[in-house]
Amino acid sequence: MSKKLSRREFVKSGAAAAGLAAASQTVAAAPTMITPQSVKPVVIASGNGNRYKNGGDETCVERAFRMMTSGKDVLESLIAGVEIVELDPTEAGVGYGGLPNADGVVQLDSCCMHGPKKRAGCVAAIEGVRTPAAVAHAVMEHTDHHLLVGDGAQSFARNMGFTIEDDLNTEHSRERWLEWKRRIDPSHYLDPKKRAEAGLEAGISMVREGLIDEDHFWGTINCNGVGPNGDVCGVTTTSGLSWKIPGRVGDSPILGAGLYVDNEVGAAGSTGRGEANLYGLCSFFVVEEMRRGASPKDAGMAALKRVQANTVEKRLLNSRGLPSFGLTFYVANKNGDVAGVSMYATERSKYAVCTENGAESLPLEPLFEGSWTDE
Repeated sequence: MSKKLSRREFVKSGAAAAGLAAASQTVAAAPTMITPQSVKPVVIASGNGNRYKNGGDETCVERAFRMMTSGKDVLESLIAGVEIVELDPTEAGVGYGGLPNADGVVQLDSCCMHGPKKRAGCVAAIEGVRTPAAVAHAVMEHTDHHLLVGDGAQSFARNMGFTIEDDLNTEHSRERWLEWKRRIDPSHYLDPKKRAEAGLEAGISMVREGLIDEDHFWGTINCNGVGPNGDVCGVTTTSGLSWKIPGRVGDSPILGAGLYVDNEVGAAGSTGRGEANLYGLCSFFVVEEMRRGASPKDAGMAALKRVQANTVEKRLLNSRGLPSFGLTFYVANKNGDVAGVSMYATERSKYAVCTENGAESLPLEPLFEGSWTDE
């Protein structure tokens, strides 16, 4: 038996129903607001990323951007980009023709990180392979490891089908090594400390005299990308410090130093003195600064200031009391904002960027004016 409603109850229930109907009509009439994630596809690299073409018609950043915006995996696109530089014999700081170690042997390092997959691969002190970035990618894809080194890295590359060559020197790289050897003839330096100091000074003097490009002395290309859907990846590849002790490994193949990627935050990589960067794991530090809200430029500058604070040995300071070496960071956040910051920068100091508007070589933001070679 249904319950009878009093007049007062009937009026109240009717008003409530009318109110709900009106509210539902108001909600239905309101437009649906969809706020898309603001991602600007971008590729950022060291200056050589927009300088070398190896006889083709694209630079590293141009190829990488074209591929990743056409649907290719971001990391695979970046590796295809840096391969241009690795294979170019006129680039003396990366891959084939990279300046060799103290024994005249070209030893290469590389690291890659895939943000969405949260995986990485690295090789260090590998000989005989012109494209170490592709070997690092194979380590990531086909093993349970992050880092393979030396003969083991070369054996892995051979097993994966990579061509192994006896010598990666070009006529240019061999000539520069012979010039360096002439300047520090070991028979003149029996004291190991004096030999080390003489070796560094010989290299820096060749930079001053224009025999070696400053970028080639430290070597390296770093290339990071943010894809159309926000995927973040990065790769670094290098022949390392010119005339290094055989077996020396710098920051380039070490996760968190020469490269670090977090798909929720962004990416950072470096070129320059690897030992200074290794001490502070600065690429990791840069990404963590961005996680806390810093812009790419401010995050990179914070890392440079940390390196300066940690540089206390007199042999690593110039006459101004500042670090006597170069170090540069290439930084991109999740939204596609980028920055290139450096310990020092001259008018010719550039970093490479490619967006939908094309490739550009932009001036680096320096922490200090002048050059690390200033006396």
